[in-house]
Amino acid sequence: MTAPEIVPTTADTSWIRSLGGCFIVFDGPDGSGKSTQFRRFADVARAAGVDVVEVREPGGTAIGEKVRAILLDPANAEMTTRSEMLLYMASRAQLYEQRIAPAIATGALVLADRFISSTLAYQGTAGGIDEEEILAVGKVATGNHWPDLTVVFDVDTAVAMNRLSPLLDRMEQKGFDFHARVRSGYLAQAERWSHRYAVVNSSVAPDAVTNGLLGAIQTWMSKQRLPRS
Repeated sequence: MTAPEIVPTTADTSWIRSLGGCFIVFDGPDGSGKSTQFRRFADVARAAGVDVVEVREPGGTAIGEKVRAILLDPANAEMTTRSEMLLYMASRAQLYEQRIAPAIATGALVLADRFISSTLAYQGTAGGIDEEEILAVGKVATGNHWPDLTVVFDVDTAVAMNRLSPLLDRMEQKGFDFHARVRSGYLAQAERWSHRYAVVNSSVAPDAVTNGLLGAIQTWMSKQRLPRS
């Protein structure tokens, strides 16, 4: 039996309690290690006494999971980028209304594994759809509600692709150049919306990434007027 993972930090994390009622997205290229950090941060937040609601994209609802199966199936290679974008947004609309908005209303910390930032990077920068078109559809899908913070886990594309499972889904199969454009798209977003984005170097060891993540969120939080849990 595998022992439970212990988050490698001795720092005071009581500040995380101030994140109640916030909506934070963890995002980044495939192979960036964001899923490991998502799990670690959720555990730290719960240990600090925060009510945490976790969601993932695409999916997170019964309807969204059906959309996810369509989007990630390698058999659907003929899917156009615009159709792909709209399917992601359909899953997102259901997720926001059914799970995210109600959780925020109760004062929970909502943690999402991907959100509109992914669509901007994958279907926008890498796929060629105009950013403003994506933002317009996103406004409809979420009722013009946006994450308080998007954390981008940044890693060299070659390193990221070496981390991927050999059983690639449809999005992971798109090749080096595509994924390099995805990375540049995330970094461009973080520069454009620096007040609500944080970039964490995920090329280093997982423990160092975790500490960098905690520092990035605490730094962002110190600049905000956040709801109190």
